Amino acid sequence: MKAREIVLRPIITEKTTLMQERENTVCFEVARGANKIQVRNAVEELFDVRVAEVRVVNRKGKPQLRYGRVVSHRKMVRKAYVKLVAGEKTPEFFEAI
Repeated sequence: MKAREIVLRPIITEKTTLMQERENTVCFEVARGANKIQVRNAVEELFDVRVAEVRVVNRKGKPQLRYGRVVSHRKMVRKAYVKLVAGEKTPEFFEAI
């Protein structure tokens, strides 16, 4: 897989913003078939930073209810929490928040 196929989009929430400030950690939605090594190499290639650690979380799709009945499910998402080496600057789109 190419780097753009592995890292799909950044996840910017209150929790990830606090993690960025305190722990120098950023969060991305990644491809479901990607492993930690692929995520690490893709982030280093795309954003020109050094990665210290990668944690991967699978989130199940929740059922969507309409009038008390299950209509469909949200998609399953794989998130990667990427901890950058001390002294590394976070990517620009995280800075704007």
